Amino acid sequence: MTQHQIPYGKTQLTFALPDALHVERLAPTPIPPVPDPAHAVRAALDHPLGDFRFEHFARAQSVAIAINDKTRPVPLAILLPPLLQKLAQVHIPDTAITLLIGVGTHTPMAPREFSDLLPPDILARYRVVSHDCDDAARNIFLGETQRGTRVLCNREYAQADLRIALGDIEPHQFMGFSGGVKSAAVGVTARETIAHNHALMLEPNAYQGRYDDNPARQDCEAIGKLIGVQCALNSVIDEHKQIVGVFAGDPVAVMRAGMPLALAVYRVPVAAKFDLLIISAGGHPKDLNVYQAQKALGHSIPVLNPGGTIIWVAACPEGSGGQKYEEYVAQFSSHQAVIEHFRSAAFQLGNHKAFQIARDVTQARVMMITELPPALARKLLLPRVASLEAALTTALRDLPANARVGIMPLGNVTIPTIE
Repeated sequence: MTQHQIPYGKTQLTFALPDALHVERLAPTPIPPVPDPAHAVRAALDHPLGDFRFEHFARAQSVAIAINDKTRPVPLAILLPPLLQKLAQVHIPDTAITLLIGVGTHTPMAPREFSDLLPPDILARYRVVSHDCDDAARNIFLGETQRGTRVLCNREYAQADLRIALGDIEPHQFMGFSGGVKSAAVGVTARETIAHNHALMLEPNAYQGRYDDNPARQDCEAIGKLIGVQCALNSVIDEHKQIVGVFAGDPVAVMRAGMPLALAVYRVPVAAKFDLLIISAGGHPKDLNVYQAQKALGHSIPVLNPGGTIIWVAACPEGSGGQKYEEYVAQFSSHQAVIEHFRSAAFQLGNHKAFQIARDVTQARVMMITELPPALARKLLLPRVASLEAALTTALRDLPANARVGIMPLGNVTIPTIE
């Protein structure tokens, strides 16, 4: 027997597989991290891509920086200090700067939670505010994209002299990639805007790793243009959350430069499909809740044989992660009923998460290892199993001859590709 580990919350689960099995680890490519992350950030800011220049905004009266919330492993403690220093170099005072937490449709973060996200010295010096997508009084209408998305954006962000988006570039299950304008275009807009954009996830090219022909991503770019995001500061991180690249400047130029590196890290070639996949969202914060952890399921289905088994490891200490999702799925007694209703009804955020899970679970035998209470798992129609050992006993018993087994420790961002 050979021992293996897979992320689970803030820990790792250890399990053993028979030596006779063909086992592959579908993990990001080990690209060396930058030797001095702070220096790499400063260099990117000193040599911005595209036609953006910080000097053009010298003495700006207001700067809004959209940052990701606690569900994203963005290295804010490394990225923010050089950015704030750069703003000071062009004579922008601390009092002119607001850090706006782009929660999208997630629950707004309470001030007491800000210390989980930002270093104490930054909290002491700068104003920090959490966006609320449902606070109509704080949103302003900016126009409509070619795909019909009405853009309602956080007023304070939209009316700032300088608008910056900060985050990571990594694969996204239907947006193609995170990064660029997305921290603002999704992070600090209204629920209506996000819902109309996310409805494009049902289009054929709305898929991980696609950019130019991805309708959801290109609509996101159009939202960013209407908002007027002038600068993006993005990192690419590896499976250990170490920075392997940093890009700053015009948001589209940042995406063009960063996407090839993200693909080099996260695209994993495989020779053939698997009979058993043991997958993790990537541990904390990727598996804070079901809403986030689902992405690992979506990324694994394309490389699973029909009727194959997925053991889905996701701690989910914060539960479902979406009240609307929870209320919606509670109406149904089967995944097939979810799928049928979703396809016949108007698109709504929250409902789409129930559909994504139902779509994935009906294509495989899924067993979920989670901290979710059994009653909540049943309510969400999730196939909770008592332990990883119990799931493995069942899965190994039913494996066909010459079975292929895959372990995917960072499922939320890994792109396994048949070659």
